[in-house]
Amino acid sequence: MYKEYEINQMVKEDSWRMFRIMGEFVEGFDSLADLVPAVTIYGSARTQPDDVIYKQTEELAYLLGKDGFNIMTGGGPGVMEAANLGAHRAGVISVGLNIELPEEQKCNVYADRSITFHHFFVRKVMLVKYATAFVIMPGGLGTLDELTEVLNLIQTQKIKPFPVLLYSSQYWGGFIAWLKNTVLAQGNISPEDFDLLRVFDEPKEIAGAVNKWYTKQQFTGRKALDYEI
Repeated sequence: MYKEYEINQMVKEDSWRMFRIMGEFVEGFDSLADLVPAVTIYGSARTQPDDVIYKQTEELAYLLGKDGFNIMTGGGPGVMEAANLGAHRAGVISVGLNIELPEEQKCNVYADRSITFHHFFVRKVMLVKYATAFVIMPGGLGTLDELTEVLNLIQTQKIKPFPVLLYSSQYWGGFIAWLKNTVLAQGNISPEDFDLLRVFDEPKEIAGAVNKWYTKQQFTGRKALDYEI
């Protein structure tokens, strides 16, 4: 049976759809204007509460919150729920930017401030626009999409250079090896592109790196990605 897909159907109502898109941008800008400094945490919606990654994400968000960073996620279950829970425990603003999907995704209960978007690209702008740093937990296709888009935006100087921190060398090691051994080897990226991201294995290491980088920016105004522990 033929199924209508959002992007393919835009041509039927392009002009009117623009008003809905503008409305989503306005709601996002108005709701998130006071969020800085914030850290966006990406990761799988399928991670269960008894999973070690769930616990580590909660701890990471809590540590970042205690350092004064608000936390922003995609608003769903799994890693997103864990991050919002950690932020809620730390007493900072816990934001969930939910998305309408064919299989309904409700915003998790630990997001103190939530917005539901219809368009993925508006939601992704909000996840990037107000972030001081990006933390990429283990995830699937959506997480890979968000990771590569953020790296591309920094690489092409469409956004300011922020820390992009991958959690778990065991999980992301194969991805990094592929970038080096295949993508770099064939000349499709440059060696300096690897300066855009770091890999860590402990929540406190990521929290420390973000805090050090942000503090240095406040005092020096530097734009370089100097956030080593």
